[in-house]
Amino acid sequence: MDCFLGIDVGSVSTKLVVVNESKELIFETYLRTHGGPIEALQLGFRQLKDEVGDLNIRAVGTTGSGRHLAAVMVGADTIKNEITAHAVAAREVEPEVRTVIDIGGQDSKIIFLKDGVTTGFNMNSVCAAGTGSFLDHQASRLNIPIEEFGEMALRSKSPVRIAGRCGVFAESDLISKQQMGYKKEDLIAGLCLALARNYLTNVARGKEIRPVVLFQGGVAANVGLKAAFETLLGLPIIVPPHFRVMGALGAALLARERWQKSRQPSRFRGLKAIADFRYTPRSFICGDCANDCEISELYIDGQLAGRWGSRCGKWSNLRLSSAQREDERENIVLLRTVV
Repeated sequence: MDCFLGIDVGSVSTKLVVVNESKELIFETYLRTHGGPIEALQLGFRQLKDEVGDLNIRAVGTTGSGRHLAAVMVGADTIKNEITAHAVAAREVEPEVRTVIDIGGQDSKIIFLKDGVTTGFNMNSVCAAGTGSFLDHQASRLNIPIEEFGEMALRSKSPVRIAGRCGVFAESDLISKQQMGYKKEDLIAGLCLALARNYLTNVARGKEIRPVVLFQGGVAANVGLKAAFETLLGLPIIVPPHFRVMGALGAALLARERWQKSRQPSRFRGLKAIADFRYTPRSFICGDCANDCEISELYIDGQLAGRWGSRCGKWSNLRLSSAQREDERENIVLLRTVV
């Protein structure tokens, strides 16, 4: 069976997805990165090998903030930014999608589409209020398992008004209201509404949100935040079945599309090789110009596997694959279409 692998390496989580030629998802895993993206990837490949066995991987795609590291590590055929990957996955799940709300561990974004084509996007600013890490912290502080956070919010009869302009203000106000004796479910419901308002103000930035609206990313598991968006927007919000791994799904679909066009052999290293190799990351500063770029290197089993990080391409071009060049061109185009 011909299969296509998608990898999404983020700051908080690492996701792997395998689809067959009919776009059916046959494997997925969602792992906490815990500061070790390479170890998380190797664990994911061991899970894939144990659960599914050897597969005929025709092409591999990577996305996320760690996409270049993952591409060097596994031998990727296509490298795409998060906007492209998430938009492709959303379009595949719901062809009529017009707006994608995506909230992950450390960032959040909104993507606008028309007739299946991305027309613009926004990312969160410096403030990360409303992201998964912020919610994890608040759940821990309130001594509530994050899995129960959203369900508790739905039990609220009178949500407390929480200032949600930024994470610092939201936490300070939450503590103040907690000391006044409000019920936990009312505090959590108020926090969900505050974070939804923060998102609409700082990420959507007044742009019209049109249905169909998809809510994806790890935070989409929070049914309380989904309900808060529905309340504020007056629109139904759809959480797709594989909401946690949509970036990886998009990367797999893009790898499949590339292979169908080119039919070229994959650069994929193989399941066993990736699960077992030894690696050494290194970095140095290139002082040849005022940019002082930090050049990252990855050595696999003692051999230089790849370099990246130079703005001019002086160092990365030594090992720059066609997939990396394509990703760099696409990033330039996206910067020109920010709304």
